[in-house]
Amino acid sequence: MIPSIACPRGLDIRRLAEKTLCSLRICLLALEGRGPVFKLFPSTMRAELGLNDHHQNEVINYMRFARSKRGLRLKTVDSCFQDLKDSRLVEETFTIDEVTEMLDGLQTVVHSEVESELINTAYTNVLLLRQLFSQAEKWYLKLQTDISELENRELLEQVAEFEKAEFTSSNKKPNSELIKPKLAPLNEGGSELLNKEITRLQEENEKLKTRLKTIETQATSALDEKSKLEKSLKDLQMIQGDQKINITKDISELEDTVSALRCQFEKTLNDSTANQKFLEENLVTTKHDLLKVQDQLSMAEKELEKKFQQTAAYRNMKEILTKKNEQIKDLRKRLSRYEPDD
Repeated sequence: MIPSIACPRGLDIRRLAEKTLCSLRICLLALEGRGPVFKLFPSTMRAELGLNDHHQNEVINYMRFARSKRGLRLKTVDSCFQDLKDSRLVEETFTIDEVTEMLDGLQTVVHSEVESELINTAYTNVLLLRQLFSQAEKWYLKLQTDISELENRELLEQVAEFEKAEFTSSNKKPNSELIKPKLAPLNEGGSELLNKEITRLQEENEKLKTRLKTIETQATSALDEKSKLEKSLKDLQMIQGDQKINITKDISELEDTVSALRCQFEKTLNDSTANQKFLEENLVTTKHDLLKVQDQLSMAEKELEKKFQQTAAYRNMKEILTKKNEQIKDLRKRLSRYEPDD
């Protein structure tokens, strides 16, 4: 005989729901601007989560939703065991292989159901966080969650105590005050407040601009008046000034000018003397260079003439000229025979 198999009520579904409530509570506390603390009121023996009434009611609604989903999933698990009892436990004795086969099949079915519920719960938590974050982003808020708080056993036990106090004290009957509508998007309200704030800032900005223009006008007028007064003062000083100081100043300026001209003349004279001396030295050097070049040119001409005389063309030309000169002399002698002397 197989002993009766009880449904495992201690599944992690309850713990996962408690962790989700912790995460939801942390986000709501962040929206309210408070820390993650719990308050306990002994007079009513009702555990509260440290939230305002609206947010606490939303948590209760989510817990009611999670309890209903958990109950349905546990019923599904119970039905898996009941189906096994009704379909397979029809005999009084079973072999080890048959028991192993039945348990493996039951394990597969229960594993699939629990996995499906855990995945669905995780996705549901993501959608819930998405709603909170979307509403926070409309107000330009950045929420932060502490994942380590989800494993805090003390907080999880307090959430369990809160669930027990809420759903067992009233025999699990929903309180009309706790049934609230879903968190409404803050589109209209948020936009209206933002528009009012923008309008107020724009009006304040316009007032500041007007005030700035007024101050600038006053400052410009003050500067103009100051300039006029300074100009009048200067004119008065020029009219009623001390002529002796002006004459002394003119004499000093004239002496400075004469001194500057004298220095400039002396400098020019020194420069001229130095320039003349330099030109004379340069002229002597140039003459020496000219004589040297002429000497080199004369030597080069002589050398060229000597080289030219040593060439065959020069020797041939010289022989031809010598012959021509002899012929001319001979012709002159002949001509002198035929021409009598006067």
